[in-house]
Amino acid sequence: MNLAQLLVRTARTHPTRPAILLGDRPLFDYGTLAGRASRIARFLRNSARLEPGARVAVCMVNCVEYLETLYGIWWAGLTAVPINAKLHAKEVAFIVQNAEAAALFVSDTLAADVLSQIPDLRDVFVPGRAEYDALLRAEPLAPQPRAPDDVAWLFYTSGTTGQPKGVMQTHRNLYAATTCYFAAVDDVSADDATVYAAPISHGAGIYNFQHVLKGARHVVPESHGFEPAELVALSRSVGRLSMFAAPTMVKRLVDHVQAADADTAGFKTIVYGGGPMYVEDIKHALDTMGDRFAQIYGQGESPMTITALSRDQIADRAHPRWESRLASVGIAQPVVEVKVADADGNPLPVGETGEILVRGDTVMAGYWRNPEATARTLRDGWLWTGDLGSFDDDGFLTLKDRSKDLIISGGTNIYPREVEEVLLRHPAVQEVSVVGGKDPEWGEIVVAFVVGTGVTSAELDALCLDHIARFKRPKQYRFVDQLPKNNYGKVLKTALRDLL
Repeated sequence: MNLAQLLVRTARTHPTRPAILLGDRPLFDYGTLAGRASRIARFLRNSARLEPGARVAVCMVNCVEYLETLYGIWWAGLTAVPINAKLHAKEVAFIVQNAEAAALFVSDTLAADVLSQIPDLRDVFVPGRAEYDALLRAEPLAPQPRAPDDVAWLFYTSGTTGQPKGVMQTHRNLYAATTCYFAAVDDVSADDATVYAAPISHGAGIYNFQHVLKGARHVVPESHGFEPAELVALSRSVGRLSMFAAPTMVKRLVDHVQAADADTAGFKTIVYGGGPMYVEDIKHALDTMGDRFAQIYGQGESPMTITALSRDQIADRAHPRWESRLASVGIAQPVVEVKVADADGNPLPVGETGEILVRGDTVMAGYWRNPEATARTLRDGWLWTGDLGSFDDDGFLTLKDRSKDLIISGGTNIYPREVEEVLLRHPAVQEVSVVGGKDPEWGEIVVAFVVGTGVTSAELDALCLDHIARFKRPKQYRFVDQLPKNNYGKVLKTALRDLL
C-alpha cells in the first residue's frame, strides 16, 4: 500500500492527461509526472543510498516540482517530511534534525538561510540547480513496496511546550483520508483542477491524492501563493477550479469578487477549514459566490478528516436550523467515529460540552520518537484532540474552545508558549503571556502581555524575527505592571482575553 501507486495507476491508464500547470500553462502530463517521480526515486535509493523508510525533508514554496518530489520520495519507499516554507531557518533546522532527515529539497529562495543552520547535511536538492537536474537524469525505478502502517508523511505541528512534534501519518491514514473526501466533502472528475493557493506542505497538499487518483489537473499559481485576482483569472482560464482555503483566505477572495464584480462561474468547490468561520462571513460568501462551499474540521493527528459540513448542508437555507449548522463544523466523516467525552473518556449527552475524541483509520500512528506525548494523546484507541465541543440532536458538532490555548491566525496554528519563550530571551522582559485576540480579517492575532521596563515593541519584534517565523510574532504588545494569576501562581489567560 504505497501512495505512489495512485500516480502509477493514473499514469498507466491516462498518460496524456494534463497533470501539472503553472498558471494556466500545462507543463507535464501524467506520464511525464510519473517518469520524473520514478527518476527522483532511483537517485534517492541508488545514488544517495537512502534506506527504506528514511526521512526526506521538503522545504519549498508551492512550485511545479513539489508533487514530483513528494511522489519521488514515496516511489522510493521513503518518508516525506514537508515543512512550512514560512518558518524561520532555525525552526526548519530543528525539524530536519529531529526527523533525522537524510536529505533535503529546498527552494532556491530559502536555501541560503536554511543551509546556514544545517551546513553538514550531505544531500541537498534545489530545483533549478544542477544537483536537481541530476535527479531527473537517473534511470526509472519501479515503485518500492511499503506496508499500510509504514509512515508516509511526517507532519510537524507545534506543541504547547514550544517544541514541534512529528505526527506520523501512515499510508493507511492517507488512503483513508482520500476516501473520506469523496464520501463527505466533494467528488472529483478528470475535468477538474485543484489550485495550490495554500501551502502544499499542509492541508492543500493532502488534497492532491484525490485529484491524482481521478487524473485531474494540479495548478500552481504564478505567484506561488494566494492572490485573489489571480485565482479569479485562473477560474476563467482553467475552469472547474477547486481549492482548500483558510477562512481568512475565503473572506479576502469574497471581498475581491464583490469589489470587482467578478464572474465566479469557473470555481467548482472551495473547501474551508483550519480556523473559525463566522456565520456572517459564510453567509456573505454564499450570497457573493453561490453554493460552492464545503467545510472540514481536522488536525494534523487526523488530517482533514474529523467532521465535514457538505455543500448541500451549507446551501440548505430552508432548514430550520440552518444558521446553527453554519456555526458548526458538520457531522462525523464516514471512516471515523467521533464523540464528546468527559475527562475519563465517557461520552456526554447531546448539548453538553466536553473534549472531542476521534478514532478510525485516519488517526495518526503517534508522534515521532515521542512516546510520552503519544501516550497522552492516544488513549484506548482514541485521539484526544484537545478541542472542546458539543453535539446537537442531529449529530452536528460545534466547537466551543481550544483547551491548549492554541491561536489560529489566518488558518495557521500558533502556540503561545513558543512565542513566550522567545520574548523571555530579552533581558528586560520579566514575565510575558501570549493570547489570541479576535480579529475580523485573520480570525485571531497574537497579542503579548509583557512585564518589563526599558524594552520597546520594536526590540521585541526584532527578537522574534531572529528566532521564529514572521507570522508568529505578536501583532500587539501590551506592557503591564503585572500578570493576573491564581492562588497557585498560574497566569489567568482568560483574564487577559477579557482585557482585550
